[in-house]
Amino acid sequence: MSRPPRETDAAAEPKAGRRASQRPTIRDVSRLAGVSRMTVSRVLSDPELVLPATREKVLKAVADLGYVPDKTAGSLSSRRTGFIALMLPTLTNANFAAVAHGLTEALREADYHLLIAYTDYDMAEEERQLRNLLARRPEAIVLTGAMHRRNASRMLMAADVPVVEIADLPSQPIEHAIGFSNYQVGRTAARYLLDRGFTRIGALAASPDGEVTDHRGEERMRGFEDELRLSRLSTDRVFRHGTAPVSFHHGAAAFRALVEQYPDVEALFAVSDLSAVGAVMEAQRMGLRIPEDISIMGFGDFEIGREINPALTTILVDFRALGVRTGKMLVDLLARDTPLSPSIVDVGLRIIERASVKDK
Repeated sequence: MSRPPRETDAAAEPKAGRRASQRPTIRDVSRLAGVSRMTVSRVLSDPELVLPATREKVLKAVADLGYVPDKTAGSLSSRRTGFIALMLPTLTNANFAAVAHGLTEALREADYHLLIAYTDYDMAEEERQLRNLLARRPEAIVLTGAMHRRNASRMLMAADVPVVEIADLPSQPIEHAIGFSNYQVGRTAARYLLDRGFTRIGALAASPDGEVTDHRGEERMRGFEDELRLSRLSTDRVFRHGTAPVSFHHGAAAFRALVEQYPDVEALFAVSDLSAVGAVMEAQRMGLRIPEDISIMGFGDFEIGREINPALTTILVDFRALGVRTGKMLVDLLARDTPLSPSIVDVGLRIIERASVKDK
């Protein structure tokens, strides 16, 4: 089933086109702003010494070009730094740790090393961290997801290094993408529960909160809701609660709030195994039996989901393999004299059936 177009907004948008062929320089900024290179340098190092009108012109040129000062230019005589930048939404999620392990494993043989930053799902923080990483001149950039602020997209397209977006499948990546359809995760989960005979079906996710939004989780919920609508079922029990990142506590609190409002819910899908496990624990504290009273499934195949009782039905994506595949692609890209055409790689997903879901 095809994936519908992704919605955009003014701050977060998908990208069209490939990265620029050459990284913008301070000379480009000075020309666009109509000031000297010395003035540009002064704005970037001591902005309070520059008249506000001039400072505004320079900063607008910097943003329009996606220019990032090169903090290593004075100390390095070659383009090689040996570093690959990796941007993750959180360091507490085991799947993102698996990506970093797989990526490290693939890069180590070619003597590349990771610079890791995290954003806490905050798009403004992603932009700030990206600027800091680019200033250290990585040889490639790997970042999670395909939604970025406009200035971040400009910086990425102007970076003049390979860019790989992971854990999503954008229709128009900046350059390369390796991941899976989060929208399809949601549809797969809903179809699985529908096929078991459930009709009063719920879901748990975080609420979007301005810049702090789990866009991949929202795509899962969108797919889930669309599949319910296709079966002419209500989406009222699709429950957004709290903010990203989700956790055991999030799942417990969201489950209790959902059940208090919709005590007739028969089955639910949680946006992550973390929330699903929290929901299982809260259900048991409330005296509900799983799966006899309510069936619960998650996403991610976290270790704790395999060990709780009953074990958690989930949707699996091999994040470590995703990291390895990304690393191998980067090694190949960095060994080439000319860039490859943009590519999109789908690593797929599958359902792991365990005891937390039953046939109705």
